[in-house]
Order: sequence, then structure tokens, then C-alpha cells
Amino acid sequence: MEVLSQPWVVFLLIGLVAGFLASLVVGGGGLLSCLLSGIVGAFVGGFLFHALGISLGIHNLLVVQIIHATVGAIIVVLLARAIA
Repeated sequence: MEVLSQPWVVFLLIGLVAGFLASLVVGGGGLLSCLLSGIVGAFVGGFLFHALGISLGIHNLLVVQIIHATVGAIIVVLLARAIA
């Protein structure tokens, strides 16, 4: 069985990529902060896109998940900075 076939590993990789991309946009920290902001951002972005009924028109599910998570991670980082 391939390691990447495990859903939680894919979720962590998506979170890491999203956190890294968000850190490029808003400035960021290290590996752990990228991972955490990406994971939380995946939930936030997925919720917001679904709640607002926003469809990107992209048929590649992995790309859509990375975009949702990245947008969510940017929001999470900006909110965390505003609170701090």
C-alpha cells in the first residue's frame, strides 16, 4: 500500500503546501507554523467557500482543496496577527 494513499497524509501535505503558500503571501514563520495555519486554513477555507456557495470551476479536486486551504490559511494568519 502506498503511503500517499492514506487520507490523513494527503491532508497534512495539503495543509503544509497551503501554509507555505499563505506564508509567501502574508509573510510567515517556520515549518510548524505553516503546517498549523494550513490545516486550520483547510477547515476555514472549505467552510467559507461552501457557505458562500463559491465554485472555482476547477475540476481537479486536489487543486481546489489547496486553493481553499490557502485562502483559509491567509485568513487565519491575518486574524491571528490582528488578535495578537
